Amino acid sequence: MVIPADLSATILRLYKAERWRVGTIARQLHVHRDTVRRVLAQAGEPALSSPLRPSRVDPYRAFILHTLERFPTLTAARLFAMVCERGYRGSPEHFRHVIAGLRPRPAAEAYLRLRTLPGEQAQLDWGHFGHLQIGRARRPLMAFVMVLSYSRRIFLRFFLDARMDSFLRGHVQAFIAFGGCPRVLLYDNLKSAVLERAGQAIRFNPELLKFAAHQGFEPRPVGIARGNEKGRVERSIRYIREAFFAAREFADLDDLNAQAQAWCEGPACERPWPEDSASSVRQAFEAERASLMALPEREYPLGERLAVQVGKTPYVRFDLNDYSVPHSHVRRTLQVLADEQRVRVFDAVQELASHRRCWDSGAQIEDPAHIQALLEHKRAARTHRGTDRLTHAAPAASALLKAAAARGHNLGAITAALLRLLERYGATALQAAIGEALQRDVPHPNAVRLALERAREEQGLPPPTALRLSETVARRDAPVRSHELASYDRIVQAARAHEEDTDE
Repeated sequence: MVIPADLSATILRLYKAERWRVGTIARQLHVHRDTVRRVLAQAGEPALSSPLRPSRVDPYRAFILHTLERFPTLTAARLFAMVCERGYRGSPEHFRHVIAGLRPRPAAEAYLRLRTLPGEQAQLDWGHFGHLQIGRARRPLMAFVMVLSYSRRIFLRFFLDARMDSFLRGHVQAFIAFGGCPRVLLYDNLKSAVLERAGQAIRFNPELLKFAAHQGFEPRPVGIARGNEKGRVERSIRYIREAFFAAREFADLDDLNAQAQAWCEGPACERPWPEDSASSVRQAFEAERASLMALPEREYPLGERLAVQVGKTPYVRFDLNDYSVPHSHVRRTLQVLADEQRVRVFDAVQELASHRRCWDSGAQIEDPAHIQALLEHKRAARTHRGTDRLTHAAPAASALLKAAAARGHNLGAITAALLRLLERYGATALQAAIGEALQRDVPHPNAVRLALERAREEQGLPPPTALRLSETVARRDAPVRSHELASYDRIVQAARAHEEDTDE
């Protein structure tokens, strides 16, 4: 914060002429004590201890200065413990304020103004601009910013994440907007560019190296904690926050990006060029455009690639949402290739599904064809299960179904009707009734029903009542395989042998 000149003059006058203390000046002028101390320090006035009263720290000042000279980063807490062992009885809060003024400061570093040739360098970085609420998902709003170092031409594009796919997509769109590619791209030490660094030994992200080889530029990271080396992009992000994003209203991400493009091509290009205020950034960029490298003819394949495991339901989970796949590929490992618009699922080179990308959370995105195919498969499976149960309980049903199929009858309806008769009359009666219907050459459930009713009346039995078992009982008339009786003989023989041993 810049202290007004009139306030600085008032503070100095009250301190030097009126001999007011720091606390008195701060209280009367309604400013913080640190503000008063800063004004006095800039004027070369010692304000850490009152000029009217000696401090308890004074006897230990030489010891503190000597210790800080040898160990500049020693904490105030450790110094406080050391002086307490030597007889200091002051408060730790006051001691910390004193140490803050006595601690040696590093010498101010001077920087050279960095100048680049046209088309030689661009600087880029991510900027965080809050969050967007999309349905139940709270997505980060990230701004990809690239600045041409010579002309200060800005490219701005907003994304809902800062992943590698968005990072490379921002590069490609910036090169298209510039009409070419600079020879050197200057990066901060973010993980999308630098995976590991030990001094001058740098391990770049292999995906970035592959992209740089395709485009023909040199990736170059700045030094650690050397923000001045990419000051152009840092200032551009601050300029974007103040001149573009502040108080801006937009409907969605596409609307925001459309406004950002119009702003980059309009007001951002019309601002004065820092190297020559008589020219604009647009004029400097027009002169720089011819120095940029031409873009490659073959496009770089973009998209986020991810291996996903399909569970027992035909869906793959990607970015907080579920996308349907054919039911024939459950319990498999598939590949997802996603961009900002589409999510595509592959099995090797075969594309299984293509969905519009959803940025919500916990949503199910389905292809109606996938769901219909699963329903038909389940319906066919239920039919097969019913047929197996029917032929297992009444083997003659197999011959009846073959005869009905030869005459073009609906096998599904016949199977369902015979299963209902099985539930009401039992397997033995149904087997006999099907045999009678086949003897009469009438392969139809009505003939089987008439035979069952006729047999019931002859036996004088009451009409059957359908018995509804609990859901835990899968099959009422399922055949029970009898246990092998030889095992019981072995048990009896063992018992007899034990009794004989006891008698002896």
